[in-house]
Amino acid sequence: MRFLILFICIVLLTFSCKKDRAEYQATPYILDVPSHFPIMEIPSDNPMTIEGVELGRYLFYETKLSGDNSMSCASCHALNRSFSDSNQFSVGIDGIYGSRHSMALINLGWDDFFTWDGRASSIEEQILEPVPNPIEMHQEWKSAVLKLNSDVSYRNRFFRAFGEGGIDSSKVSKAIAQFIRTMISSSSKYDVMYKYENALPLTSYEQSILQNIDTEEWGGYDLFKSLNGADCFHCHNGPLMRVKKFSNNGLDATFTDLGRGEVTGNNNDNGKFKVPTLRNIEHTAPYMHDGRFATLDEVIEHYSSGIHVSSTIDPLIEFSSQGGVQLDAQEKYLLKKFLLTLSDDSFINNPNFMNPH
Repeated sequence: MRFLILFICIVLLTFSCKKDRAEYQATPYILDVPSHFPIMEIPSDNPMTIEGVELGRYLFYETKLSGDNSMSCASCHALNRSFSDSNQFSVGIDGIYGSRHSMALINLGWDDFFTWDGRASSIEEQILEPVPNPIEMHQEWKSAVLKLNSDVSYRNRFFRAFGEGGIDSSKVSKAIAQFIRTMISSSSKYDVMYKYENALPLTSYEQSILQNIDTEEWGGYDLFKSLNGADCFHCHNGPLMRVKKFSNNGLDATFTDLGRGEVTGNNNDNGKFKVPTLRNIEHTAPYMHDGRFATLDEVIEHYSSGIHVSSTIDPLIEFSSQGGVQLDAQEKYLLKKFLLTLSDDSFINNPNFMNPH
């Protein structure tokens, strides 16, 4: 009889433990969306949690995801470069260079397409690509998962983030995606200018910043928005400082990289690339999809006098037929002054984005 009672107790305890584990819920992460930003749509199959975001931060800096344990996401997306790469082209573990510059990871939670040609339609989908890519991290996902699974600290972190089910590539991508969605830049001089211009309330700190924005920075902003000035606002505006589209911005008359056209197969998309944000542009050189411009001055000169006309050039690029908007030296100076107001040092110095290892 005592053995029967003991057996029943063990069975009840076992089912109780399983029930407790099955009902485990990670802690919801409350995303601090800036008041002047639109609402961020979070995928229903990847709700943000404190444990998921923290796991994603560890994985973002984890070199076990590469074949020789030397490379992580942060190798090509460095925090001090606003999560971009200071090199024109990133190099993989086998010493092979890519053909496009690594895009900055800023405010991606509001984007619908990812990479320069938009081949991925979610952050989660994009994250799955670099690990097996032979010119990047060059490792089968199966091998990467085995490495992570051999580390008891990761097994614990995955359980805390996702509960039962172990480690797989989908959970890796979901965790990193959660971390990337926290990479919000919204504390630049431009944010104060935008809020002031749109009669949005300013904090006392923002009021003090407003008083220190000089006439040259305001003058550069006016040029930036002017159809007869720099004419940048068609593609770069609002709190996110970009529009959701693919554009041919007149870099070439003929194309060695088809860009969006390579994905869609539509000749009308040839030479078009995703419009990037201008936020933290001071820190994201070199510029354009192929990193051809090393400085902001070169970028400004391109739009001023270096436009190449082709059949797919963006019709919103005014004065393309004359090579650009033809800015004089003072206008170029003022435009650059404004572009520097997009710098957000609190973003690149955020301790929540730093390597936790």
